[in-house]
Amino acid sequence: MRYFLHIAFNGNTFRGWQKLPGIVSVQQVIETTLSQIFKEPITIVGCGRTDAQVHASQFFFHFDLGTGFDFDLVFRLNKCLPHEITVYDVILMDGLPHARFDAIQRSYDYYIHHQKDPYLIGLSSYYPMPGVDLRRMQEAANLLTHYNDYGCFCKSPLKYEHTICRVTESQLFTNQNRSMLRFHISSNRFLAGMIRIIMGKLLDIGSGELSVPDFEQYLVKKETPKTIIPVYAQGLYLSKVTYPYLDLPQKSVFGNLILHEVDLPV
Repeated sequence: MRYFLHIAFNGNTFRGWQKLPGIVSVQQVIETTLSQIFKEPITIVGCGRTDAQVHASQFFFHFDLGTGFDFDLVFRLNKCLPHEITVYDVILMDGLPHARFDAIQRSYDYYIHHQKDPYLIGLSSYYPMPGVDLRRMQEAANLLTHYNDYGCFCKSPLKYEHTICRVTESQLFTNQNRSMLRFHISSNRFLAGMIRIIMGKLLDIGSGELSVPDFEQYLVKKETPKTIIPVYAQGLYLSKVTYPYLDLPQKSVFGNLILHEVDLPV
């Protein structure tokens, strides 16, 4: 019997999703908790891999059980897991769908605040750049849906069989007084470091250090920039995962609050 779990997590205290020796990861914490609840070893498969300190306002994973259970698993998990991880839904699936390989689209949001704010520490990235040229940044962001090879914006492109990504959404949003910025991007897949590298280049455009035509040349020539400075991890959220058979809304209260605060298209 295969179960999908719908969760969210604050990544600040974790070294990413993936279980690796000697680190505290989201996967490791959840597997340990599930194994204690069911009194047998449980292995889970996530919908993707997030880097250290990256958040997820929506995330799915699956695991298998030989038999069913007659207790409230959502309640038990939320009672046992650390506060940084929340479980919203446990869904019994037909057949053996795959949380990672069956996802047809993933969306990420990257948050920046230009005005120092103690309540946004670890939840948004602080870049004191209130005068950035948002129009030019959006002009560059618009280009992303017209190209499909993103090897130039990847930390380690050679580890992939190919670097083709079908980006379908690429939009910048701001709030009423332009003190915050949100970059929203959707694609069928993402490469290692891709979003944080792109966001770094968009900030270079906004500050006047890089032109839009030069940005486009990376995509045209498929050449990696000489200098790659990814933006901070803390502002990045996996915000939506869509399957052909499962399309649930984001349930994170704070995620929805901040999303609606920074919702004015550039």
